[in-house]
Amino acid sequence: MAKAIVTGGAGFIGSHVADTLLARGDEVLVLDDLSSGREELVPAAATFERIDIVDDRPLERVIAAFEPDLVCHLAAQASVTVSVERPQYDCSVNVIGTLNVCEAARRHGAPVVFASTGGALYGDDAPLPTPESFDPEPLSPYGASKRAGEAYVATWARLHGAPNVVLRLGNVYGPRQNPHGEAGVVAIFSEKLLAEEPPALRGDGAPTRDYVHVSDVAKAFLLAADGGKSGVYNVGTGVTTSTARLLEILQDAAGTSLSPRREPLQAGELRASRLDASRIDRDLGWRSTVDVETGLRETFEWYAGRRG
Repeated sequence: MAKAIVTGGAGFIGSHVADTLLARGDEVLVLDDLSSGREELVPAAATFERIDIVDDRPLERVIAAFEPDLVCHLAAQASVTVSVERPQYDCSVNVIGTLNVCEAARRHGAPVVFASTGGALYGDDAPLPTPESFDPEPLSPYGASKRAGEAYVATWARLHGAPNVVLRLGNVYGPRQNPHGEAGVVAIFSEKLLAEEPPALRGDGAPTRDYVHVSDVAKAFLLAADGGKSGVYNVGTGVTTSTARLLEILQDAAGTSLSPRREPLQAGELRASRLDASRIDRDLGWRSTVDVETGLRETFEWYAGRRG
């Protein structure tokens, strides 16, 4: 049993990470400012504190009182569009906030497992599948801020001898993802199909992504926390799925045949992304277990079930 903090634990991925930690018997404290997370997603067995990670003093007080053995850091500004429109805000949350988390965790001897990004970090000129050794070329302020956050996590590991881990996540999908805003195309498509409204298909559906199920991602956090050493790891399936194919799978699950609206790609959006996850398999024994078609169908059924 460990004492674990999950920043961003009222969000989509963070709530699943908190669930997985609780399932193995850990005591969990969720920290979230609820700017995008929802308190109802915080597991009932977890303790919750409403905290903005950019405000270092309250953050330090809460972490000092809890005395964690581990910090899973998922709190972030995660919108590419917002990062383009408000780069200073994006930087304050994803860079200053991450620095604050690293420093508070360091004071209490707790390693940090940091949720970074794969596709938004590597850029469009990356080889596919992309290994961790490729020098990132982010296309958006979001990717740049995540890269800077990674640098602090890794530097604190070297400077203070902490086994901090960076997880570069593929396009995560699954139950609880917010269908509002631009992030989470699976959630957005599912809700549109259930409402019998035509979804927007950007770039004629040609862009491809490495879609990884949230349950597999949560397991990666546990393995990273238990590995006892620093590292940077891709977390993906190694399989590419176009947005056109994704919509086709979801339409089949929904029993619909709606014609999508065609829209251009937005500034900062990638054309293609696929991650090489061989390092995390070799070092930590992680590999994806949920194939894309099964995961998409099960996710659509979850959204359908919410509607009764």
